[in-house]
Amino acid sequence: MGCGCFWSCFYIHVVVCLLFFPSATYAIAGNDTDRLALLEFKDKIDADPFGVMSSWNSSIHFCKWYGVTCSRRHQRVTELDLNSLKLVGTIPPHIGNLSFLKVLDLKNNSFRQHIPPEVGRLRRLHTLYLYNNSLSGEIPSNISRCSDLIILSLINNNLSGEIPAELGLLSKLEFLSVSKNSLSGSIPPSLGNLSSLATLSAGLNNFVGNVPESFGRLKNLTFLGLLMNQLSGIIPSSIFNLSSITLLDIASNQFEGNLPTDLFISLPKLETLNIAVNQFDGPIPYSVSNASNLRDLQLQGNKLTGKVPSLERLNVLVFFIDNNLLGNAEFDDLGFLCSLTNASILWQLDISRNKFGGEIPECFGNLSSNLEMLSLHQNQISGKIPAGIGNLVNLASIEAYKNKLSGIIPQSIGNLQNLVRLILDENKFSGPIPSSLGNLTNLNRLHSADNNLQGTIPSSLANCKYLQLLDFSINNLTGTLPPQVIGLSSLSIYVGFAQNNLSGSLPREVENLKNLGILDVSDNMLSGEIPSSLGSCTSLEYLYMQGNQFQGPIPLSLSSLRGLQVLDLSYNNLSGQIPEFLAGFNLTINLNLSFNNFEGRLPTDGVFKNASITSVMGNSRLCGGIPEFQLPACKLKRSDKRRPKLIAATIAGSIGAILVVLSFIFLLRLRKKSHKLSSSYSENSLLKLPNVSYRDLHKATDGFSSANLIGTGSFGSVYKGILDEGGPVIAIKVLNLQHHGAAKSFMAECEALRNIRHRNLVKIVTACSGVDYQGNDFKALVYEYMDNGNLEEWLHPPVSADGNYEESKNLNLLQRVNIAIDVASAIEYLHHHCGNPIVHCDLKPSNVLLDDEMTAHIGDFGLAKFLLENIQNNSTNQFSSIGLRGTIGYAPPEYGLGSEVSTYGDVYSYGVLLLEMFTGKRPTDNIFKEGWNLHKFAESALPNRVDEIVDPILFQGESHSENPRSGRDNRTTMECLISMVGIGIACSAELPANRMDISDAAKKLCLIRDKLTAPDG
Repeated sequence: MGCGCFWSCFYIHVVVCLLFFPSATYAIAGNDTDRLALLEFKDKIDADPFGVMSSWNSSIHFCKWYGVTCSRRHQRVTELDLNSLKLVGTIPPHIGNLSFLKVLDLKNNSFRQHIPPEVGRLRRLHTLYLYNNSLSGEIPSNISRCSDLIILSLINNNLSGEIPAELGLLSKLEFLSVSKNSLSGSIPPSLGNLSSLATLSAGLNNFVGNVPESFGRLKNLTFLGLLMNQLSGIIPSSIFNLSSITLLDIASNQFEGNLPTDLFISLPKLETLNIAVNQFDGPIPYSVSNASNLRDLQLQGNKLTGKVPSLERLNVLVFFIDNNLLGNAEFDDLGFLCSLTNASILWQLDISRNKFGGEIPECFGNLSSNLEMLSLHQNQISGKIPAGIGNLVNLASIEAYKNKLSGIIPQSIGNLQNLVRLILDENKFSGPIPSSLGNLTNLNRLHSADNNLQGTIPSSLANCKYLQLLDFSINNLTGTLPPQVIGLSSLSIYVGFAQNNLSGSLPREVENLKNLGILDVSDNMLSGEIPSSLGSCTSLEYLYMQGNQFQGPIPLSLSSLRGLQVLDLSYNNLSGQIPEFLAGFNLTINLNLSFNNFEGRLPTDGVFKNASITSVMGNSRLCGGIPEFQLPACKLKRSDKRRPKLIAATIAGSIGAILVVLSFIFLLRLRKKSHKLSSSYSENSLLKLPNVSYRDLHKATDGFSSANLIGTGSFGSVYKGILDEGGPVIAIKVLNLQHHGAAKSFMAECEALRNIRHRNLVKIVTACSGVDYQGNDFKALVYEYMDNGNLEEWLHPPVSADGNYEESKNLNLLQRVNIAIDVASAIEYLHHHCGNPIVHCDLKPSNVLLDDEMTAHIGDFGLAKFLLENIQNNSTNQFSSIGLRGTIGYAPPEYGLGSEVSTYGDVYSYGVLLLEMFTGKRPTDNIFKEGWNLHKFAESALPNRVDEIVDPILFQGESHSENPRSGRDNRTTMECLISMVGIGIACSAELPANRMDISDAAKKLCLIRDKLTAPDG
């Protein structure tokens, strides 16, 4: 090739390079900017449990890094998707350098601090997912510069301040969710300019003021969620003209006024309407009969009045109108039920706690066969239960207590083979117990106390192999106790046949009740000897056999009932000596042996040293005992010189005994028929326990070594130790007596534990009150040790030094439900079944202890209060050894306003604990500020967005891909989660009167557990 040709070619090459070099340089520089921005992002990650950031290294091109998507042509980052990886860290301002970014998805992580304002530089961004993190600070106003933004989701963070008015400039925005934050102020009217907006979710914040009138311009809006704020006033009428709306959720605010008469005409596409817990009044609009698309109607907790209109075109899944003022106690109040027969998918129906009167119409049996929950309780409903109820074959729960229902319980109830709970207490039912109840083989609880049932107890009930509670107290039943029924080994909570006319003996098959807590056969005509087989019921805590015709001695086998708190054998024909083993029982509430034929010397040890909880009057042949019993001295051989004194003492003792008997007979005439758990209480009585020394505890804990320290509390520290070599491990709570109130806490806890005993309460082993080696006062309580620590450690496992969670601390859904049931059972016992009600006052996860089988036990009674109730005037006196404190986030709001302690307070704390268990959020989380709390956070998600707020770990192992509700198993899981969160919300209502009773909560929880463990669930 010649030189001319060479230089000519070289020149052309140079020109080409000069022409294209600048653009090539720019492409390389921009590409490198993305790489550097990603490295800055990686540098701000503090914890990466799944190790996804390890792929972000120089060995591969950054476009192949985990979660990174690039454009093909220019190799620029267009998507950054790192959702649900448990990442911990901050979002660096360098994110704004990813100038080609269209999708930023960081949801379901633990990013903290603020959203960098540099996000506003991402002009191509159309999707921004930051929900379920811990981001704080204000929403940057310059997000409004992301003019292509279609989706902006900031749900469930700690964001504060107001919604920037500038967001009203995002003309393409279709989805805006800022719910579950700590945002405050008013909702900006500028959001009414978002003409493309389809979803607006702003629930669970602290917004105040009215709903902007400008929202009436959002013609494309399909979803409006404003629940659980402090919004007030009247909903603008223009909102009710947004015909595209499918979901309107404004529950738990302070809205008022009447519902528009044409509400369901102007919103023809409405599928979900939730206005629960507001102050709406007036009638339910008659236009509801046209709401053919409605699937979820929740009107509960308002002041709605009048009759319920016809619902003939309604095909709802959920229909809740409970806790209103509906009905007029008139004969046709329930006519609307007939129109509900067209609702073929009806699943839950709750009309409880209203003023409905009249009879249940015959058409009731034509309701949807899909109905699972039916709540009619606490109304004034009369008449019979229609036989057609037997058509509702999927019913799992019927609650109709506290009405005026009468007639017979229909045999057709036996068709409901999915029934788990049947509660018919406090009505006027008569006739026999239907034998068809024996067909209900899934039945867990059967309540029909305080009615007028006659006839015998059908032996077919023995087929109910899962029955845990059986109560037919206060009826007119006759005949004998069927051995097959009284011997059902599944009975573990309560068996009640009190105040009937039963005769015959107590069957020996009672020995099968090894797990039973309460047995009550009092006030019948039972006879014969107490069967020795009763000694096999080693879990019994309450045994009521008074008011019968039992005879013979107390069998020695009862010495095995060491857990008894109440033993009432009064008003029988028992004889022989009172056995010494009773003195060794820790009967903390009541021992009543009165009015029998016992003879001989009365023991003076143990429970017989306490006349306030022990009664032996009406046994004329007893002698001895402590002076308070005023029994005659036992006869001794005496000289003739002392005989006059002996005669005088005998006469005086006899006169005293006669006076005592006459006094008791007078009091007996005032005795009410109502069946109550008896108890005695003395303000000065303290826990009677074997005392251990400081030296014993010092040795047991290796000198209170820090290696044995397992926790600290309000008034002291807890250590692990062993009292005796080879003995069981114990937990030792050492009081810090320098802390104000610690000594009173010790007294309060002693008093509480003296009076209570339950399988779900922590058991005390012994106590120590003395001095340490330096001569300082020393007080400690010794408990049984719980191998699995406390619930706090399981809900919020610590993060290790490498940033990883302790995976072994995960609780699955069923475990959480079981723990919730355990805690509810303990609270129900404290409030209703331990004599004088006890309020715990400090329910929280750290006070819920878990044993080796993950059974929950409530501990720490240092703040407990006793309520001394006067049933006649409903007054309540409080006794406590310590002023109320409680724990921030768990203490009910009324305590902060100076209200008296009540059982409602514990229910509130339980509700918060329940919500924490299923959302994984502490009530003191940073997102809960300025009126925003865990209750509102949960309520805003019901029922359609529960999957967004529950602890993500509950979905691990579920094959739900994008939709956690897909599939039969996942549907059951979601239904149970919705129910659990609903119970937590109902228990933690702001007003005490609106809170669910703990007994109702426990029942609903058991129903959920049964559904989860059902063979097809």
